[in-house]
Amino acid sequence: MTFSITGHCARTGMAGVAITTSSICVGSRCPHARAGVGAVATQNVTDPTLAARVFERLEAGQTATEAVATVMDGRVNADYRQLAVVDMAGRTGHFTGAHILGTNRVVEGDHCIAAGNLLSTSEVPVAMVAGFEADPEAHLADRLLRGLEAGLAAGGEEGPVHSAALVVHHDQPFALVDLRCDWDEDDPVVVLRRLWTDYEPQMQPYLDRAVNPGVAPSYGVAGDQ
Repeated sequence: MTFSITGHCARTGMAGVAITTSSICVGSRCPHARAGVGAVATQNVTDPTLAARVFERLEAGQTATEAVATVMDGRVNADYRQLAVVDMAGRTGHFTGAHILGTNRVVEGDHCIAAGNLLSTSEVPVAMVAGFEADPEAHLADRLLRGLEAGLAAGGEEGPVHSAALVVHHDQPFALVDLRCDWDEDDPVVVLRRLWTDYEPQMQPYLDRAVNPGVAPSYGVAGDQ
């Protein structure tokens, strides 16, 4: 009941995830990224702690494939989990347990990996990878969104999606982009695209306010000097 695209930008070193699902608040438990380490999507019957364990293995020097194998080998309830990982070399790793819901598939691409379950068609992850790879010069957040939109256009889940999220980390210990639609009856991916369109021109000012407020523009609100 979830599909995602997890990616790395070879040009900038950013890593992140775009994801959507039929349930509420997917952004609170499924997409994860860590600056200088990589990105992880934890889905199906989700265990968010798997992301932290994978990041630990990546930081210890394992590749994405090695980290997934180490974390999932012999793990209790592994059959219910689906995991997609990209590391800072653009290598990918994944795991899909025996009890994953419905039609499911994982497709690895260039510095990206698409994964889904309860899909309307097994071609959805193929379309997501193609969407992500279409413009390598675009901002990673935009590439991830294009991948998500392509997956939705290719059929998405068997039923409607209701929440969506976009997370990108760069070179700070906090997210560069952390946008989400926790619930929408009609199309949370459209809401997510609108949020990115509104946020992108403000992204650098918000970063400046955190790391170098002396050069940051004012907020433009009453009382702000």
